[in-house]
Amino acid sequence: MTRAPKKALTAAFVRTVKEPGKHFDGNGLFLRVEASGSRRWVQRIMVRGKRTEIGLGSADLVTLAEAREAASHNRKVARSGGDPLAIKRADAAVMTFCEATQEVYRIHRPTWRNPKHAAQFLSTLETYAFPHFGQRKVSEITSDDVQTALVAIWNSKPETARRVHQRISRVLSWAVVKGWRTDNPALYATKALPKHDKRPAHRLSLPYADVGTCLKAVKASNAGATTKLAFEFLLITVGRSGEVRGALWSEIDMQAREWRIPASRMKAKVDHRVPLPPKAMRVLRAAKAVSDGSDLVFPSARFGRPLSDATMSKLIKSLGFQVDIHGFRSSFRVCTQENCQGSREVAEAALAHQLTNKTEAAYARSELFALRRKLMSRWAAYIELTESRAGQ
Repeated sequence: MTRAPKKALTAAFVRTVKEPGKHFDGNGLFLRVEASGSRRWVQRIMVRGKRTEIGLGSADLVTLAEAREAASHNRKVARSGGDPLAIKRADAAVMTFCEATQEVYRIHRPTWRNPKHAAQFLSTLETYAFPHFGQRKVSEITSDDVQTALVAIWNSKPETARRVHQRISRVLSWAVVKGWRTDNPALYATKALPKHDKRPAHRLSLPYADVGTCLKAVKASNAGATTKLAFEFLLITVGRSGEVRGALWSEIDMQAREWRIPASRMKAKVDHRVPLPPKAMRVLRAAKAVSDGSDLVFPSARFGRPLSDATMSKLIKSLGFQVDIHGFRSSFRVCTQENCQGSREVAEAALAHQLTNKTEAAYARSELFALRRKLMSRWAAYIELTESRAGQ
């Protein structure tokens, strides 16, 4: 067979040829025409000493110029010892950003304790990233693509933008690990955007003298009995919302008057014992009387399901108290400084705060439980006093 000269075919020929067979160009490229009329580009080259045929696509979709460019590239790869067919297969395996996001979500979902945060990982990327580059392969995404997705919300929704940026970066970092990228373009995407004020926004809290007034208003409201009891228990124990809403009867020792929260439910992943003063015990007995029979101390209207994280927050705001549920922990902390006579160490232990100084933490291993029981009793008594005085 005589070798076909380079560029033996013409675009007009490719458009009109109907004769079945192989019509050769150059660099091993030929147009295969089937009796059925289908026409496909094929390249025959030597790859690591072995004759190989590589499909380059339908002639109805790939032009002669595009087929020649692909054939030339493949020939250069093969001559340098590479395998263009393996590269083609690897490229086909690269996921789109949408697909990669789903895979990253699947991998990390078991490690996320908060179902809300897990859901937000998907929903924020679906809302703010997918419309821009969701269907693009992760290998093709640029810093400009990421920046374009962020710029629309960078100033109007700075916290959302920060989280979206983190989540995009996590997906693209996974793509780097998979070998589909050599860099993470999200790392550079925010360099040209305005700097955000990084000062932390403190949770809105109530002056400790008004905590009793708030509790009295909650008790007089039309909220469900379980919601009212959960709020009161949260005030007395200064627990975090999730800890209180997820409290189980199996964690409560009524005889020892203790609430033993396992590490799996604590922010710091450390077991935490909470001393229960008489006021907290009264709340628990009232909760037992309206229990749905599940292990949850404060269940929602749906059997076996805890109260939602917005239930108590919406309640107190509807009563005119523009504060955050988490802010009542701050009310307690200030009270320990000014009124309840609690030392810093005891108050911090009551709040289950971990020492940031590693050396100090290595030696401070006491739970200070006896001292915490006294402090929590004083705090509960103070709440009861201010509640009784409210409205007088």
